[in-house]
Amino acid sequence: MSQHTLALPEVDLVYDVHGPLPTADGRPPLMMIGQPMDASGFQAQVALFGDRTVVTYDPRGLGRSTRKDGATTNEPEVQAEDVHAIIEALGAGPVEMLASSGGAVTALALVTAHPGDVSTLVAHEPPIDCVLPDAEAVQRARTAYTQVYRDKGWGAGMAAFIAMTSWEGEVTDEHLARPTPDPAAFGLPTADDGTRDDPLLSDRSWAVPLYRPDLDALRAAPTRIIVAVGEESVDVYTGRTAIALAEQLGQQATVFPSHHGGFMGGEFGYAGQPEAFAAKLREVLDRA
Repeated sequence: MSQHTLALPEVDLVYDVHGPLPTADGRPPLMMIGQPMDASGFQAQVALFGDRTVVTYDPRGLGRSTRKDGATTNEPEVQAEDVHAIIEALGAGPVEMLASSGGAVTALALVTAHPGDVSTLVAHEPPIDCVLPDAEAVQRARTAYTQVYRDKGWGAGMAAFIAMTSWEGEVTDEHLARPTPDPAAFGLPTADDGTRDDPLLSDRSWAVPLYRPDLDALRAAPTRIIVAVGEESVDVYTGRTAIALAEQLGQQATVFPSHHGGFMGGEFGYAGQPEAFAAKLREVLDRA
């Protein structure tokens, strides 16, 4: 693995290249991106794709990528330009791409702005409110867990976030009226460490779920877009957004093993089924 830093006016982007460039097998590099997760979340998948050249990166302001613009918010369009810059620096595009969660939203913005950058995109559970019939209620629920975080800190905010994202079906008044869950019930800390800059629980990443995809541009792009959903996620928020987006793009969501973090090993406390996920990813990428 070789680590690289791409110095741009607003950010120093750190990315990793696992394998040779040009690639040994003649296939394009396989890029894996997330948000707010950095490159470390793809360790299990990188190890399972030892025969491919895999590229991972840390989004601006996260992990090793240092912002120089003084900003703190995370806009998909801005991050898409960062990914575009890395693909240009690789000199090996178009790439194949696995993009998960907020990274999938970044990838949709990338394909919209630079449709020649990605040959095949597997967009795994992109959290996009506007594709849902209950988008307004979902935003109210997000406002609620963000307020819990502001009032009580990380443990309480994360408990409220888990309660929202694990709710099955449309967000209802019943869900919105539920009391704030006890973080101890999730094994989370109850003490407040005083920080309020978490990119997941604060409003810094609200631009991700509030992103409105350009469906016409995505349909017209030469990129083969596969919207993926975890088999355990189909009834919860990110599963519902994946299924709804796929339908609006004229396809059925492709079912992958496990859940929202199904590609990860147990090192982050949210173990999925990385081997089964990798096998499905290979199948999808190899499909003509």
